[in-house]
Amino acid sequence: MEDNSIDANPAGESSFPGGGTTGIRKESKESKKSWSTQAAESEIQKERRKEESDVKKASLDMHGRFVTSLQIWYHNVPHTKLAEVKGHQNWVKVTGELLTFPGGGTQFIHGALHYIEFLQQTVPNIEWGKHTRVILDVGCGVASFGGYLFEKDVLTMSFAPKDEHEAQVQFALERGIPAISAVMGSQRLPFPSMVFDLIHCARCRVPWHADGGMLLLELNRVLRPGGYFVWSATPVYQKLEEDVEIWKAMSALTVSMCWELVTIKKDKLNSVSAAIYRKPASNDCYNQRKKNVPPVCKSDDDPSAAWYVPLQACMHEVPVDYNERGSRWPENWPLRLQTPPYWLNSSQMGIYGKPAPQDFATDYEHWKHVVRESYMKGLGISWSNVRNIMDMRAVYGGFAAALMDLKVWVLNVVNVDSPDTLPIIYERGLFGIYHDWCESFSTYPRTYDLLHADHLFSKLKKRCNLAPAMAEVDRIVRPGGKLIVRDESSAIGEVENLLKSLRWEVHLTFSKDQEGLLSAQKGDWRPQIIAASS
Repeated sequence: MEDNSIDANPAGESSFPGGGTTGIRKESKESKKSWSTQAAESEIQKERRKEESDVKKASLDMHGRFVTSLQIWYHNVPHTKLAEVKGHQNWVKVTGELLTFPGGGTQFIHGALHYIEFLQQTVPNIEWGKHTRVILDVGCGVASFGGYLFEKDVLTMSFAPKDEHEAQVQFALERGIPAISAVMGSQRLPFPSMVFDLIHCARCRVPWHADGGMLLLELNRVLRPGGYFVWSATPVYQKLEEDVEIWKAMSALTVSMCWELVTIKKDKLNSVSAAIYRKPASNDCYNQRKKNVPPVCKSDDDPSAAWYVPLQACMHEVPVDYNERGSRWPENWPLRLQTPPYWLNSSQMGIYGKPAPQDFATDYEHWKHVVRESYMKGLGISWSNVRNIMDMRAVYGGFAAALMDLKVWVLNVVNVDSPDTLPIIYERGLFGIYHDWCESFSTYPRTYDLLHADHLFSKLKKRCNLAPAMAEVDRIVRPGGKLIVRDESSAIGEVENLLKSLRWEVHLTFSKDQEGLLSAQKGDWRPQIIAASS
């Protein structure tokens, strides 16, 4: 596509190429009074923790839907160690210049799809793709479990650390499967509370029972009331001394957490068993426990504060108010995609100035129009070549929702200094993560096909330099990948200059009434490596 440069429409119509109106709506100033930000929520929580710690210290001083890619180019992820170590378990194999993924894993060497069907048959209420839509896979390996769940209309947030088997998450992303590099350690995961319909852990080797069950309690925080935890690790079915001890500890912990052990079922084909637990949907069991261990969190402990907030070994009470988030299950998929969450109150101001439920619906219609009339027609993007997308500044998730008819998945990023709308995104059956774009993002280089930034950079440059942020964009996007920016014209100009310095091809820039649109493509250029002089 030719470079149109920044140019006002001579006809005076406020429209973008392809017929889409500019439609870049600014946040209502009034809405800031109705919405908190993740940064503010987390800062308050950390201050509370600090005050509690100071008190304790003083006391101590006194008293002592898709088809997953089955193969990728070896040279894109040139690691053979995983294939060498796990080849017999059907994880990954080296076949000439390709790495192939038969669909197996340590726990399901005869295929992930069979294992997925086995879980559904074991607990029919799971209802993949209807009742269960958004799940978390802990210690995902190369993420075949999440990949094959696409066929069931299930979105899986998979994560694993980089370990001795090399970059497993990089394999997952190269296959087109959602995944982030992360560990369960000392801080909360970057997700709101009560958003995952199901959490899965197959041989993830996480010491759930250690430190007062702190790590399992973190999963309890992000699991919906009434949601399931599927654990198919060796302590469930092996009788080695270590496994038996872990099972005893895990059993005691889950009982004390009021998790119901729904069933333990053996998959005869794969010769593994799965223990399936269910989180309570009321506080009855919590109130009837003889011992308050693990303790119920204090009432002022905000379960959704998740930005650099330390873990704590306690449980949050289940919401019981009929109109409170978490007290009811969302509508079945796909109805939940377009249904405003029941807990969005009409008396609450939406982000763009209308009552919140109406704002939600208007945003969805807006993005359907923009995608249909502008992005699909006017940007010269071959959408059939796009598999994974990151919306760098999602609000209600309307952009991702508007793409649901395409074979793509969208990671919605809610900025920590923006209104905390991430729970809404999960409620509608989409997924996302908190992030601050003044920092690097936890993913491997060259892992996304397209990045989308709506009114991000004009806000970001008030807090940090845009040059490192654009370098991060360049790192994340694959060669040949795309960037779409909608923003103020001044920010568009600055982004354009930075992209050109990185040798990106800026295909289109358009401006009207101080608002603009930019579409660019990353090339193959890389700076030459110059040896440091001695």
